[in-house]
Amino acid sequence: MSLSEAQVAAFCLGLPGAREDYKWGGVRVFSIAGNKMFALQNLRGESLAFKVDKDLFLGHVDRPGIHPAPYLARAQWIIMNTPYPLGADELRGLLQRSHQLVVSKLPKRTQVGLRLDG
Repeated sequence: MSLSEAQVAAFCLGLPGAREDYKWGGVRVFSIAGNKMFALQNLRGESLAFKVDKDLFLGHVDRPGIHPAPYLARAQWIIMNTPYPLGADELRGLLQRSHQLVVSKLPKRTQVGLRLDG
């Protein structure tokens, strides 16, 4: 069983340093360190977009219901519509990984407190 939009939002906001705001006419943006996005809700209709590992990107977009995210695919972002085509555990894991991929690009001093691996 997959997560609802509200459950996804609550999970994203529970990640270290996460905050939300609304941009581009109602897109819900989850970010860290001020403006570093790691997930977007409703980029195109009832949807969820987030970053994935570069080497796994093509494998994800080959799956039913998952597509390259418009404007963000070159940065290895995927998008899916509701109901999300992934189970709850897999989706949580991918959202957490998206968060950590963004954290890993921050300056070392900024990463403190945001990393989940200690």
